[in-house]
Amino acid sequence: MTKPLVKPIRPEFSSGPCAKRPGWTVNNLEKSTLGRSHRHKASTQKLEKLIQLTKSILEIPDNYLLGIVPGSDTGALEIALWNLLGPKHTDILVWDSFGSDWANDVINQLKLDDIKIHKTDYGRLPDLFGGDFNGDIVFNWNGTTAGVCVPNADWINSSRDGITICDATSAAFAMKIDWLKLDVTTFSWQKCLGGEAGHGILVLSPKAVQRINSYKPHWPIPKLFQLKRNEELNYDIFKGSTINTPSLLCVEDFLDALDWSYKIGGLSELILRSKKNLDIIKKWVAKSSWTDFLSEHELNISNTSICLKLTDPRIINFPLEIKNDIEKNVIKLLEKENVAYDIGSYRSAPPGLRIWGGPTIENDDIKKLLPWLDWAYNETIEQFKHRSN
Repeated sequence: MTKPLVKPIRPEFSSGPCAKRPGWTVNNLEKSTLGRSHRHKASTQKLEKLIQLTKSILEIPDNYLLGIVPGSDTGALEIALWNLLGPKHTDILVWDSFGSDWANDVINQLKLDDIKIHKTDYGRLPDLFGGDFNGDIVFNWNGTTAGVCVPNADWINSSRDGITICDATSAAFAMKIDWLKLDVTTFSWQKCLGGEAGHGILVLSPKAVQRINSYKPHWPIPKLFQLKRNEELNYDIFKGSTINTPSLLCVEDFLDALDWSYKIGGLSELILRSKKNLDIIKKWVAKSSWTDFLSEHELNISNTSICLKLTDPRIINFPLEIKNDIEKNVIKLLEKENVAYDIGSYRSAPPGLRIWGGPTIENDDIKKLLPWLDWAYNETIEQFKHRSN
């Protein structure tokens, strides 16, 4: 197969940290607060602006709170688990590695007994409509390492007593989220808008606020996880007074991404850009002889972390070790040509590729990438033929 001539302009297709917005340079960042205290009025105004812009672009209800917390999405989700779980039965839905992490922490760290784990293999969702989810629910809107997302929140009963905790880190800014069905939502800056890592976002509904104010966990809560002050929710966290010191450079960087989002048309345009990337890959996969989506159902295919598996009949019976070597060689060839970086499947997922298709990825770059995938795979199979001979 002839090597393609045209390469993507930007080879950054990593699923996190993700590509910067088109046209980004560090020179675009406003630097007046760098070296200043994050408690100074000038800095808190930046944090307040970030909170308001995020709520506005994501169309989060006015009576929901949004705060900046430490530890990226992982920190935000753990804060939710440690502060809110315990008083009711908990259902945890697991279909990727991060959902599994949340389940393990609830079992082994919080040591809750009244829980049920609804777990499936990579590529599938649990039975959403078959579960009796009357207590608390913990789930990922999108399984970043599986490329499988919930199509909507219709399966969540709005009148139930429990709260819903949702990890939306690879869904926010790229998928339509039904906020009224969610009580706690978490995500990070490093995913769909290509911000820097280390900072998380925690969104609380009035119902979640009521739970925090009325419930005291029986375990000690570390300082970085503490949402209360004087036995009630510390509302200052949701006005820009962070639990610990944020990076004001990262704040400026995310403000730049939010400003870009607003200028291009807001949430609807961000979702459209991501969906177009998925549509381009769908057309290519339909003609491919060696790969398919990891998701078993089309409605559940993620338009951000687009995960593919190897389906080539020639290697279908190869040992897992050889399939992993094939994946590694494809990745090596693409990186050597500066075509695509960091698109290997997650370490616990089946061998294949994981291509980030979020809104900061240009549609033309996806189009230019696909012929290179065919070329790199063909080159790899030829090498393995010679090796076996």
